[in-house]
Formats: sequence, C-alpha cells, structure tokens
Amino acid sequence: MTKAVLIAGTHSGVGKTTVSMGVMAALTQRNMKVQPYKVGPDYIDPTHHTAICGRPSRNLDTYMMKHGDILRTLTHASIDADISIIEGVMGLFDGVDSTEVASSAHLAKILGIPVILVINVHGMSRSTAALIKGYSEFDKDVNVAGVILNQVGSERHAQLIKDTVTDIPIVGMLPRNSDISVPSRHLGLYMASEQQYKTDEIAEFIESNIDLETLISIADTSQIPEPVSEPHNTLPKITIGVALDNAFCFYYQDMFDALRRCGAEIEFFSPVKGDVPNVDGIYFGGGYPELFAAKLEKSKTTRMLKSLASDGIPIYGECGGLQYLCSSYEIEEKTYRMADVFTAETRQTKRLQALGYTKANANGVFNKGIIRGHEFHYSVTECARDSRFAYEMIRGKGIEDGKDGITEYNAMASYMHAHPATFPVESFVRECREYGKR
Repeated sequence: MTKAVLIAGTHSGVGKTTVSMGVMAALTQRNMKVQPYKVGPDYIDPTHHTAICGRPSRNLDTYMMKHGDILRTLTHASIDADISIIEGVMGLFDGVDSTEVASSAHLAKILGIPVILVINVHGMSRSTAALIKGYSEFDKDVNVAGVILNQVGSERHAQLIKDTVTDIPIVGMLPRNSDISVPSRHLGLYMASEQQYKTDEIAEFIESNIDLETLISIADTSQIPEPVSEPHNTLPKITIGVALDNAFCFYYQDMFDALRRCGAEIEFFSPVKGDVPNVDGIYFGGGYPELFAAKLEKSKTTRMLKSLASDGIPIYGECGGLQYLCSSYEIEEKTYRMADVFTAETRQTKRLQALGYTKANANGVFNKGIIRGHEFHYSVTECARDSRFAYEMIRGKGIEDGKDGITEYNAMASYMHAHPATFPVESFVRECREYGKR
C-alpha cells in the first residue's frame, strides 16, 4: 500500500513549499525513494520536486481530474517508492470559489491521506492551540495528524507553544532563518533549472528541526487503495515533437504519459536553439517566451513553423505556446516577429490578465465536449476578425469575448492549460497519426 503524507499550510506564504522541498531532500539523503506530488495545477513547484527527488513530480487536482485519474496517477507513480510527499496548495481548505473542490483538504479526504499542517507562529503562542483546534475540527473527515511550527522565535517561544498544544503531535519547530527560502518572480518560483538555493542546506535545516521518524510513521497511516491496471495501446507508433527549454517548460508529466499510452513517442527539442525535428505533430507548452523573444525571433524553428502548419501538421499550443505561434509579440514597446501560424498579435502587459480555473465547451480540430483547465498570464492577444476558435468559455477569460483556442490549418492554441484528464489526447494523437501516413 502506498505510504503518503500531505504537507499543507494554514494559508499561502507560511513556508509549506520550503518545508515540502526540505522534507523531500532530507528523506532522499537518507537513501529513501521519495515520490513527490503537488496539489493543484502549478507547473513550477514540481520542477523543484523532480530535481530534488530524481523522480518526476505529479500534479493531483480534484477540479481537473476525476477520482479515478487521481488514484491512477498517485498509485502508479508511487509503486516502487518508499514514501510519497504531497505539497499542498494555498490554505488547507481553500478551493474553487467557496467550495472544497481543488483544495488540499479535498484531496486528503477522498484518498485517506494524513495531513501535516505548517503554521507560521510568528507573533503568537497560546493562540497556536486555538488555531490548530479550528483546523483539526473544521472537517472531521480530514485527518490533521501533526503540525510543523515555522518562524519560531526562541526556545522560550517554542516552550510556550509546547505547553498549550497537547492533543496533536508537533512534528517540527523551525527557527527563523532568512537564508532558507526559494526566490520567486511574476509567474511563481524560478524553475528548478534556474535554482538559486542549496538543496543540502535546506535538507540539513529540516533534518535538524523536524522529527522525520514521526513524519514517516504518520505517512504509514495512509488509506490509499492499490493501483488499478493500466491500458496498453497496440496502434503503430508515431512521434510528437515537444518544445522543451527555458522558454517552453510548463508541462504535466501525466500529459507525456497519456501521449505515450496512445501510441506516441516523444522527441524533445528546443525552439530557442534549433530546428523542428522530423515528427508527426508538435506540442508547445507554456513558459517564459517573453524572456527569450529576441532569440525566438531568429530561431530556425520560428521560420519553419508556418510552412509546416500550412502543410497540415497538427500543432497544439498553450499560453506561452499561443504567444509564440502568433504573428508578433510586443514586449516593453518592442515588437518581435513570431511564428505567424495564427493571424494574431500578442502584447505583454504589466497587469495580470487572467488567473484561475477554466471550463469550456470544445468544438475544435482535436477536441469535442467539456474541457477543464486553468489560465495565468500577463498578456493580451488580438486576433483577426475572421479568426476561428475551438473553445466557448463557461468559466474563465480565454483570448477574447469568452472564446479561446484559436484555430488555423490543423493547429490550435489557447490561453487555457489543459490536463489529460479532460483534454482528448487520443484525438490529438489520431490527427498526428493521420498526418504521418501521408
């Protein structure tokens, strides 16, 4: 049975990311096989988990994924792991609107995973006990099995809290340490490839201040079922090129797995550095194309894409991929020529344009029916009047006028980031297979 623990916070900014990464690092240094996960749609934290644990981190999201999808991801990725560490999102009970959906608590409850709650105790002592009581009793179906106290000011501060918190294990007490943190920028943390922290130092800090044996024993109480069988695809293999570099780096590991289950081999390539490989379809994820616009403007990939698109190769892009596939990209009053697959112009803004979960009715080249995802961007895209769109937004902003998923040739790109739980991966692979037969 999978052994797991979910590290959640009372609210954002209490240190759960640093604690989660530190626990992963400390357990890995003990030569344990640690399988990491992240609650919610975030792309960035999982890159740090992956770098620390040496195993791909997975997203677990009760808005975008059904219970069976979550269970399959969790059990199969953990099948040979000693322990699974799941980093929560926002505050423990914070979900979509005023519901529990997409919250850390919702995930913990439906899968029977014990929760360790991270609390910033700066400026309080006895009140910590009241706060813990509230979080423990708010939903009796959520097992808050231990707490980690962060920003402890002194030994006396620690003792005052210990004297009042008597009905739940204090798994760790972390002293204030401004050197133990992970820097961020406008879309979240820096990616793991750009890391500006030392994993060994975080691991040592956690090892010295958290009772990892108690944490492991709490993980032993998980009630996660055994894995279900995986389907096997017997169709002929095709190859899909996936843009992967510092400009295009927002991907779900589950999407790669889904592509492979449908019979696709994946060939990674860098639009910043080189040519498009000889493939049957192309996938551009999100990322930071605005940081590499000058290089992308001169890239061989950029010059090749319009011709490939007009030839009918299936192309799918999300957010940064959408921006790149437009005719131009304006950044700080300088305009860069992009791939020109779509007759549209993108402009970077200083103000956040959209943030949150999305839901759309899809009627496009790859997908039909309801699709769920999320959007997060600092840009606007203006399309030609006769542009066609694949998505009618039910929730979220999209590109313009409640529409998303601009479509041209056999290409489609959207601001919406999709998860394979609702994105029709099989349809996209089928289009790629048909193109490959030509």
